[in-house]
Amino acid sequence: MIALLRGTLLEKSPNQAIVDVAGVGYDVTIPVSTYSALPNPGAEVRLRIHTHVREDAIALFGFNSAEEKQVFEKLIGVSGIGPKLAITILSGLAAPDLIRAIRNSEIERLVRIPGVGKKTAERMVLELKDKLIAPAAADGATPEQPALSEIDRDVLSALLNLGCARPVAESAIRRARAAGAGEDFEPLFRRALEFVR
Repeated sequence: MIALLRGTLLEKSPNQAIVDVAGVGYDVTIPVSTYSALPNPGAEVRLRIHTHVREDAIALFGFNSAEEKQVFEKLIGVSGIGPKLAITILSGLAAPDLIRAIRNSEIERLVRIPGVGKKTAERMVLELKDKLIAPAAADGATPEQPALSEIDRDVLSALLNLGCARPVAESAIRRARAAGAGEDFEPLFRRALEFVR
């Protein structure tokens, strides 16, 4: 599967980028937030890619940041949300705002996004509320929890894959850090496992 493209940006529009990688032009569907971050055509560009395979097509969805890609992949896991709608949702609300809206059950904010009805918004909140990491506050407001480092997020992902509930996993990571587990993935992961109950 294609996970990343780095090459020359040939064309861009608010929902599409064409990237030349070693002479091959890849057609990538993107959200508006990624479009805003793209350089002018002719410049080098790097996009994180989600490859979506169907019986009749292979589609590439590109993102400027790992956070956008992760939110997209969580969205398409929700019943009734396909890749096109997920791109529309990420175009309607920037990833940090979308995460806050879902975690705070702001149904009225979510239904303002084109294509998102009340039932879809309710499903997003129900299925994703505990699966999305709160973004760090950018406006001076205090975030709900201290922002997780990249290693913390990797350990969190591993614990969630083992079936831990998010609040339990986040608490275990904080306790492992407080117990001096260090900065490397494996010792932190093993120490956090000790605190999972």
